[in-house]
Amino acid sequence: MTGFSFGSFDLICEHAALTVCPLLGTGQGIMPTCYSRNVQLGSQIVFQPATCFVHIAALGMTAIMLFHIRSKYTAVGRKEIVLFFYLYMLIELLAIFLDSTVIPTANAVYPWFTAVYAGLLGALYFCILFNGFVGFSFVEDGTPLSLWSFASFSYLKPMGLFITYLIWPAVCALIYVVSQLILVIRTLDDRWVIGDILFGVAFFVVGCVLLFAFSVKICDAVSHYIDGVFFFTLCMLFTVMMVYKYFDSITKEDLEFSVGSKAGVWEVKEPLVQGGEYLEDDTTSAYRGGGGSLVGGYGGGYYNHNAAQQQYQYGSGNGYGNGNGQNQYGSHY
Repeated sequence: MTGFSFGSFDLICEHAALTVCPLLGTGQGIMPTCYSRNVQLGSQIVFQPATCFVHIAALGMTAIMLFHIRSKYTAVGRKEIVLFFYLYMLIELLAIFLDSTVIPTANAVYPWFTAVYAGLLGALYFCILFNGFVGFSFVEDGTPLSLWSFASFSYLKPMGLFITYLIWPAVCALIYVVSQLILVIRTLDDRWVIGDILFGVAFFVVGCVLLFAFSVKICDAVSHYIDGVFFFTLCMLFTVMMVYKYFDSITKEDLEFSVGSKAGVWEVKEPLVQGGEYLEDDTTSAYRGGGGSLVGGYGGGYYNHNAAQQQYQYGSGNGYGNGNGQNQYGSHY
């Protein structure tokens, strides 16, 4: 068993089947001690089949979360958190091809796809780091500066890769959690959102521990059907879902912009006036002899005059068959 050394992937890759491990160490890469068994679909051998299902589920869940976030048109930090979820979707999409070896590790394009994957991973954590400071309004949200991110990757320099791939995510996650705890405690009255943060931290830590410490034990215990990569991917999905839940809890939807997307926003649940408490007052109506209506012209005199005639004709209690009614009709014609 290789000992741990800062900047070296030897011990890490022996415990966890990371996407960068085939590019490190010897020409054949660093093989994990135990990894999940593969399945054959036609002529294609698929590695990590259970993990691939989690990646696909993550794409669907992220699409749903993006739909709800994009409907919050006036939420602070909306564009920045949307960028975070777009990056996560790209990472999950690439992971499907890299973890399953749909792109074989011996293929010439595998290092290039892995480089993009590692670069996006660094950008993802930079994005979540910056999202932690958007609420403090150091930079106006939605501007190009607030959306800018960078990451570097070179598989020829293990030390740089070690920092970008392992140390940088941990530092960004720690700063994000601390900044959000400060934001909630100092500016928000609702303390329940701290639970979303704590759950996200718990999922993140548990996923890392299962991947780096217990992956081999899990793999041996379940006869190579799954390993730590499966639980790590699942825990990262839960962590991202907690990020969404936290953002959704601290932002309010603008009623003006939500009418088109939610038909029931203006629905009246109870009548404004209870029956029997309000008597209709029609004394100002043109048909009751009061003030005129603009429909009848200036002063509504026309309708006032006809209302008086109708009251005389029909209000006396005589029916249509009454002789007076015939005389009255006759007087008009």
